Amino acid sequence: MLLGIVVGSVWCTRKAEALTGQTFLLVAPEGYQGPALVCADQAGAGPGDKVLVTRGGGARIAAGEHIPVDAAIVGIVDRVEF
Repeated sequence: MLLGIVVGSVWCTRKAEALTGQTFLLVAPEGYQGPALVCADQAGAGPGDKVLVTRGGGARIAAGEHIPVDAAIVGIVDRVEF
């Protein structure tokens, strides 16, 4: 899992039927220099929220078994302690 910050939204006017009803957000993972991830939002996150992201099989379980996603927001982080 990754921690990240929601930096934007993604709108799709045409998409696979299985994705209907999904909200997609752009998440910049903390400590990651690559591009932002497009994540299916399962937690009701918004711009600026620190979120917990799962990828791969975990994302598919969170979004629904037959929903084709590779990254999903599964939590909004209140606090991180080291």
